[in-house]
Amino acid sequence: MVTPATGQAASDAIIDVRGLTNRFGKQTVHDQLDLQVRQGEILGVVGGSGTGKSVLLRSIVGLQPPTAGSVRVFGQDLSQLPAQQRSRYERRFGVLFQRGALFSSLTVLENVALPLIEYSGLTRAEAEHLAAVKLALAGLPPEAGNKYPAALSGGMVKRAALARALALDPDILFLDEPTAGLDPIGAAAFDRLIMTLRDALGLTVFLVTHDLDTLYAICDRVAVLSAKKVLIVADIDTVAATADPWVQDYFQGPRGRAASKAALSLQEKH
Repeated sequence: MVTPATGQAASDAIIDVRGLTNRFGKQTVHDQLDLQVRQGEILGVVGGSGTGKSVLLRSIVGLQPPTAGSVRVFGQDLSQLPAQQRSRYERRFGVLFQRGALFSSLTVLENVALPLIEYSGLTRAEAEHLAAVKLALAGLPPEAGNKYPAALSGGMVKRAALARALALDPDILFLDEPTAGLDPIGAAAFDRLIMTLRDALGLTVFLVTHDLDTLYAICDRVAVLSAKKVLIVADIDTVAATADPWVQDYFQGPRGRAASKAALSLQEKH
């Protein structure tokens, strides 16, 4: 079966969303939304305020039960599985929430070690040793592990949250506005880190973002949410040329043109 929005076979999709509907009271956020995510790609998800980008992410990871439709991940509809079996699949997700969502009462090292202790059966010492490895993988110095989240800069919080998302060696990484609040240099460094990790670890990345630089720099495809559905999902040049008012304002405005020019310049250097 080939999906009309992407032209891709459903069997190629590591995430397969079909007919997704999400309602909150009288408000319908998604109505018969379809989206497929390919294994190994970085998919950027964009849309105007209220289009349900974060709700879509939460629906895929199982935090938001849909009103209707299905979400299949790794070929399974996780909502139909027994709790223990479902939990084994969900451990293959790594999630970085907006603003990091670290536990303020735990040190950074303890934050990253927690899922290892809870799900891997490791002792605290073993878990903290492995957590230190994950922090290094996320680009944090060893001394950051002993600090509490409140003592970290915004960029370090993002990296700490990324280390926690990587703790259980996930197959899919879900990132919700990962560069929001970072300065341009910090955001660019975080983008490079995500691409490096994807290539090194073979991750699939589902990325909700407003950051045009991120979209141009690292995304293989971009999905645009509009009118409660996926308007288009394609490479960024195809998306940017779509004759939709919001898309044109977003991608062809001053910031969009600057991001496109910067990405092109970087490609020419390499």
